[in-house]
Amino acid sequence: MNFRLVFRYLGLLLAVLSGILAAIWLWSAGWRMFGNPSSPLVIAEQHAGWSFLICSLVGFLVSGSLWLWTRRSPPQFGRREALLLVGLSWILGAALAALPFLFWSFFSGRGASGHPFGSFIDCYFESMSGLTTTGSTVLSNIEDLPRSILLWRAMTQWLGGLGIVVLFVAVLPTLGVGGKKLFRVEAPGPDPEGVRPQIRETARVLWIIYLGLTLAEILALRIIGGMNWFDSVCHTFTTLSTGGFSTLNASIGGYNTAVQIIVIVFMIAAGVNFALYFALLRRRVTGVYKDSELRFYLFLIFFSTFIIVITLMAAGNPIVLTRVTETGAYEEVPATFGNSLLHGMFGALTAQTTTGYCTADFNQWPFLAKAVMLTLMFAGGCAGSTGGGIKVIRVWVAIRVLISELERVFRPQVVRPLKIGSAALDSDMKLATITYVFGIVALFAVGSVLIMTLEQWLNPAAGIDYTTAATASIATLCNIGPGLGGVGAVENYGWLCAESKIIMCLLMALGRLEVFAIIVFFSPRFWRGD
Repeated sequence: MNFRLVFRYLGLLLAVLSGILAAIWLWSAGWRMFGNPSSPLVIAEQHAGWSFLICSLVGFLVSGSLWLWTRRSPPQFGRREALLLVGLSWILGAALAALPFLFWSFFSGRGASGHPFGSFIDCYFESMSGLTTTGSTVLSNIEDLPRSILLWRAMTQWLGGLGIVVLFVAVLPTLGVGGKKLFRVEAPGPDPEGVRPQIRETARVLWIIYLGLTLAEILALRIIGGMNWFDSVCHTFTTLSTGGFSTLNASIGGYNTAVQIIVIVFMIAAGVNFALYFALLRRRVTGVYKDSELRFYLFLIFFSTFIIVITLMAAGNPIVLTRVTETGAYEEVPATFGNSLLHGMFGALTAQTTTGYCTADFNQWPFLAKAVMLTLMFAGGCAGSTGGGIKVIRVWVAIRVLISELERVFRPQVVRPLKIGSAALDSDMKLATITYVFGIVALFAVGSVLIMTLEQWLNPAAGIDYTTAATASIATLCNIGPGLGGVGAVENYGWLCAESKIIMCLLMALGRLEVFAIIVFFSPRFWRGD
């Protein structure tokens, strides 16, 4: 194992993150300079500004030390090194991303007990949730945060959307062949393939598409939705990354219908394989239209929306929104067709694309609607998208394999090749798909048991229930954000014990890196190099 080379590139990656922290410090300083000095927001920003400056200096110091230590490292870069670099990038990157929260807690002088971030574990949970685009939060009052902290929360999700490692490959051509190995570990999906012959060009094309969609949504939210520029940028960052961090306690439910519709459009776009956008740019419209995964993805969206809308209208109960009225109660609207369609589609999309935004408290929905949303949480977005979950293509392959095996029971003499579109699936792909689906289900079950056990043992006064434990496990493993019960749409994760949060941080990393890139670290053969 070439540890020196791994730490060399890790140092360069930390330098990139430190540069972004420094840029946010400069933005904070400029905003304070031109803002009202007596404004509470400007006063709060002073403490946050110092935290970003110190964090960037710490990051540059660590990255510089790593570079000096490893500058003469041998150039060999294999698959083990790629796996180790990607895993450490998320683990240590989340630690660096957590420091602004921690230092802001220190400089604001409110102490651990009275601060939104009660401990380093809370800070790490928030940053890991950001970089993995999970969207789970420990905060009960988001609107109390300084603007630079809110921007950093959104930025962590935007960077994690296509992956900070993909960005790393795009801007550092010195990786060479190692870059291709890195990209294949980081890029989501069962078989990531480049849209261009060279992997560096692939990463650049993906980021250009990502930047184009980012600019389009910012302008749409500002011009059509009427959002201010700051909120437009923050919500664009967390929509296209399918992250879900908001600047309001009410999430997207705190904005008008036009904003909610714009977010729906871009959530759909974020859940699509980004390689299809490249195909559209090359005018390969027929190939996009015939893509099996895209068609199944859209079918799931509209079919699940139909079921939820019918369920909400049939129940006839008012839809409880995430907005709070002047009396302190959550606002309610009647379950008309229009309201059911808007909030039902939004709920279906936020579950399937794993974005995690909320406009309504789906905890109050009928059982069938919640069951549909839970199913969509497992499915996730398309391979090659910023969405989490199992991925639509794997679900589609698993269904086709199941149907094929059922047919073999009563027609064993028939040999029918299994195809997805025009491509035949070999036995290795079938086995890999079924193994991955089984792995997700097994991790979900283990995570549920661990969270339930830890809470009952270490935090019995909280009174956790099985629904909360199970959906907390799936919401973090599949990078969704909100679950049901005590971690539902209008709740947060701050009340859980520190040990449970550590387990959920691991689940977030496992889900973001598609399980095996982290699990291999527990294999002795990985370290021995057998």
